[in-house]
Amino acid sequence: MFKVVRRAWRYLVFALSGRLDELSDPRVQIEQAVQEAKERHRRLTQQAASVLGNEHELELKLTRSLEEAERLQANARQAVLLAEQARAAGDERKARSYEDSARAFASRLVSAEAASRDTRLMHERARQASEQARAAVETNAAALQKKLAERMRLLSQLDQATMQEQLNKAMGDLSGLAPAGETPTMDEVREKIEKRYARALGEAELTSGSVEARMIEVERAALDVEGAARLEAIRKSLGLEGKPGTGS
Repeated sequence: MFKVVRRAWRYLVFALSGRLDELSDPRVQIEQAVQEAKERHRRLTQQAASVLGNEHELELKLTRSLEEAERLQANARQAVLLAEQARAAGDERKARSYEDSARAFASRLVSAEAASRDTRLMHERARQASEQARAAVETNAAALQKKLAERMRLLSQLDQATMQEQLNKAMGDLSGLAPAGETPTMDEVREKIEKRYARALGEAELTSGSVEARMIEVERAALDVEGAARLEAIRKSLGLEGKPGTGS
């Protein structure tokens, strides 16, 4: 429930600040998911540290309790021995005094042993909780590493997708699929070049045709001159030089 409220609040803040598009950015979403996973792991690690700290604290307390029980037991034994020695020496008053001390040590020993049993039980429970906490941290750490690897994979795929989109756009522009604007497409440029090339070929053909026509005219003129000279020579051979002939 808290996560839903926090997510809704973040959307509201981004919407009011005009940054709503950032939330739909896959790169931003990936980083947010990773940050949330890191934050969960940090909190879990702190909780596990508290559990392990409690175990160590109870372990120290149990050690002190056992040491105290051993000390009280030793004091009680020593008081009993001293009471026996005093009684053997005929000092009943001192013997009773040592016995009173022995009873006091024994009473404190009973309390210390009871405290040790309680502390031992709590320490055992704390040890089990610590094992569970360690396992939870290890499991979550593995999940976090998996998410980090997933982030790298997704970011790589995102970069590849972006480059592919840019390549597709560039190829679309080259093939004339770009939207109409001030810049002509390749198809339009190709059409203009082909028109200019066809026009140039036509002009070359026309130019070539005009030269051939002039050459033919020159050849015809030369033939006419040569024909007139031959006709004049024929007239001379016939003794008709200077006389008008038919068609002359």
